[in-house]
Amino acid sequence: MPTLEEARVRLAQVLKFESSTPVALKLIHGYGSSGKGGVLRDGIRKSLLLRQKEGLISFFVTGEKWSIFELNSQRAMEMIPQLRSDSDLEKWNRGITIVVIGVQNKV
Repeated sequence: MPTLEEARVRLAQVLKFESSTPVALKLIHGYGSSGKGGVLRDGIRKSLLLRQKEGLISFFVTGEKWSIFELNSQRAMEMIPQLRSDSDLEKWNRGITIVVIGVQNKV
């Protein structure tokens, strides 16, 4: 189980990946079931907001909104059709976040 800082470093390393087509990452960060948790989830999602503003990621979808009825989920599935078969789709899983890295994202 990484600390928040270790998780941020790992995320930064992964975001250096370059592709000529959109790519999705499924981050499994947990949801803080210990009663004190949620630090990793919240911290990673804050980092993702900053990475999105910086243009390092296209967008992300929280597990709670990973549904065929949500706009960003629909966008992700249009860009990467394989996401339609993701096992967490429609499960409202607070312990995951889907990150979409587009072609324009270069580090």
